[in-house]
Order: sequence, then C-alpha cells, then structure tokens
Amino acid sequence: MKLEIQHSTRYLYEEPAGDSVNEIRLTPRTNYRQSCYHSEVLIEPAASMFTYEDFFGNRVHSFSINREHRELVIKTSAVVVTQDSNIAKLPRVSLERQLEMLEDEKLQNRYIEYLLPTPYTDNSLVVREYASQYPFGGDGIYEWTKLLSEGIHGDFTYDPSATDVHTTVGETLRLRRGVCQDYAHLMIAVCRSKGIPARYVSGYHFVGDLQGGSADFEQASHAWVEVHIPGTGWLGFDPTNKAEIGWRYVKLGHGRDYRDIVPVKGVYRGTSKQRLEVKVDVRRLEE
Repeated sequence: MKLEIQHSTRYLYEEPAGDSVNEIRLTPRTNYRQSCYHSEVLIEPAASMFTYEDFFGNRVHSFSINREHRELVIKTSAVVVTQDSNIAKLPRVSLERQLEMLEDEKLQNRYIEYLLPTPYTDNSLVVREYASQYPFGGDGIYEWTKLLSEGIHGDFTYDPSATDVHTTVGETLRLRRGVCQDYAHLMIAVCRSKGIPARYVSGYHFVGDLQGGSADFEQASHAWVEVHIPGTGWLGFDPTNKAEIGWRYVKLGHGRDYRDIVPVKGVYRGTSKQRLEVKVDVRRLEE
C-alpha cells in the first residue's frame, strides 16, 4: 500500500530564542516490509542540515540556528510503500529449540542492548509479577508474544491524560492506564524479563479508512514493539491496538526505549516559555 505522511512540528517562543541545536528522527526506514520512495525535511528559519545514521541505524538530521527567532517550524513529508508480514511463510522452530537459542551466548551478545533494562523498562519486582501471568506455553515464542500483546491491551485503559513522556513501567502498572508509549515500554520490559530481545519502535499508523472513510482524518505519531522471535527474526506487535504490524504501519526507527528515538529534540538559549504544535496526517494514495 502507498502511504503519504505529512508531519509538522512548530515551536512558538514568548521571547526571541537563539543558539538552537536540534536533532530529528523523522525519516521512514526502508526494510523488508516497507520502502521509502521519497522523503523531505524543511526547516524555518532555513538552516543547513547534517545527516547521519545513529547506532541503531536510524536516519538523523541535525541542524543549528544561531540567529534569534520567535518560531521554529520542522516540516517533513514522505511517501512509503508498505506490505503485510506473511507470518505463515516465515521459518519456525519448536519452543524447546527457541528456549535453547535464548540461552545461547551468541544471541545474547548480539542483542544485548535489547535485553538489558533501561530507566523506562526496568526489571523490577512489579514487572516480574506482571510477567508471571504469562508463562511460556507449548506453541512457541511467537504465540506467547501475541498473547502478551493482547493481554496488555485488555489489562490497561488508553488514557492520554494519565501519563507523560517521562512515565516509567512501574508507574504504568500502578495507574493501569496510559498511551502507546506506555503500552510499548511495558511489553518490552516483560519480554526482557523473560530473556527475549525487544525494542521500541516509533512511526505512524494509518487509520483514516477506519474513521468513516475520511482521507483527511488527522492522526498522531505512534509507538509499538518489535520482538526477536528465535528462529524467525524481528516481528512487530502493537499492544495499544491489539494488532500485529502490517501495511497500516510506517516505521521511522527503533531503539532501546523512547529516549533513543525521540522524534524531535534539542536545546536553545532563551525563555522557557514556549508553545508546541504538532500535526500529523497519514493518507493512502492511489497506486
């Protein structure tokens, strides 16, 4: 499916700001499930950009604005062709073999950054207690991961007012509510507590045709999880929507947790009083 993404981030400062240094991670990746055919980044005030790939392979644009400004606007656009993951055709091995692979030192060394806890995804007692509700069964890690994703969806209430970007897994478990970032962090923490590599993914989720067919339905950025299934590879799961990752999802990047792939981050000299406006639109194009 061909999808077009328009993403606008606008900072309005109460007083002039200067010496602004920024990084953005808003360019869709090209991988086995999606191909980015076009991407563009526009900055106002105009600034030269330096582009590189970070440790996790995410495309990063960095730029600085030294002159004073009352407004910073970052606009990105992209056209991405996506497809479903054909689970039936992927290789599978037995649960016994999968557990052996998880214990293998080579696998642990290769994916160590996706096995260790982070401030967002700790391995605390409350996480382990929650994880104990999901023992491994006889069907394999893929089926277990799917059940976990569906379980988190059912156990928690989606509530944008309950948490913020700093909320940890422990707080999410106490509140029993949150947003996609919180659902993803919890699923990652549970997987890692079981010795399964898992990583945080940022991107977009097309739902326009689910909202009465409106192509102009305004959407927001989204977050989900990729889990390394031994003998199969990395597969995506969305606990917020109780779904597996398919053509509706456009991946921007991945990391250990949200902190690794903040879409826009930076520092500047000036007043702390500012207003942030973010607009995201994902629409399906005729092929």
